[in-house]
Amino acid sequence: MTDTRRKFLSTLSHLGLGLALSTTVAFSAAAADKVKVGVFVASSALPYYVGVERGYFADADIEVEPVFIGTHPLIVQAMVSGDIDAASNLVTLEGANINALRPGTMEFIALYGQNSEYVMEQFVVKPDSTAETIADLKGANLFSAPGPANLGAAKASLIASGLGEDEFAIQEQGMGNHIGAMQSGNFDGGFTLEALASIMVDKGIAKRLETGVIAKYLMKDETAEAYAAGAAISGEMIEERPEVAARFAEAWAKAVKDANEDPSARDLLSGMKVPENLTATVPLAHFTMVSDMTEEEIAEFQTFIDIGVDLGVVAKPIAAADVTESM
Repeated sequence: MTDTRRKFLSTLSHLGLGLALSTTVAFSAAAADKVKVGVFVASSALPYYVGVERGYFADADIEVEPVFIGTHPLIVQAMVSGDIDAASNLVTLEGANINALRPGTMEFIALYGQNSEYVMEQFVVKPDSTAETIADLKGANLFSAPGPANLGAAKASLIASGLGEDEFAIQEQGMGNHIGAMQSGNFDGGFTLEALASIMVDKGIAKRLETGVIAKYLMKDETAEAYAAGAAISGEMIEERPEVAARFAEAWAKAVKDANEDPSARDLLSGMKVPENLTATVPLAHFTMVSDMTEEEIAEFQTFIDIGVDLGVVAKPIAAADVTESM
């Protein structure tokens, strides 16, 4: 265990890490501690909105400042440069890769599992498509959610379904371009995320083809949870402001609990421009604090990281313990 981790865990221990933190710790009358949070607009960012709207960050004497970033590599870049202190929903393979290259850059405090039950990533196609599985996308021109991890997972899933690498075309598109891509007629479908998939289906411009493709095709277990995204704190904040990092994590734990268990938390999806008629039905990932994960779940995360190494998205092997912080 590094000195930084010892310091952080010691701080967490002294804070008690219970849900009673905000009532047992007397904060000074000084200005709240500011934490800049990189936010990628997808339904997996829900805990951030819950924490803001329900006052969990404010209760922890933290002022969060959102920095909306459209791709995960740019989130990593912002964390390396110190432009953000945390991320609401960073793709885990991007986090694993930077930690493999620059150990201690960041730590995931929560991971978000996804499969066909906890839906996030999926392939959509034109409403009149005759495809029944992604294996039927031979000759298709497709788009992908942005970043090497998303593009790599999309391509690998297609190949694992039985398609040859030269039997389809796929290119990255920013999330804000996915609806236009489907409406343009230039694409047969794509690998997209929630809540955009639900919005496209509701508008009648796409239909779902397959969900949970990472678990099914890459992990070879449809019931496994692919921990493809999570909330992260920069190593710099953990080292230089451990007490602030600990309070941020405690507030995040409250938000995660609500996002999983309180149906009314879904109303806050409207902050991501999800239409009100869809907030009750948009699929959500399974939000889990690292401290609450079982050995089996950590092993599933390790499996996913190893897949990232095999795909060349993660530069070299790295242990799940080296990219997570248990709280």
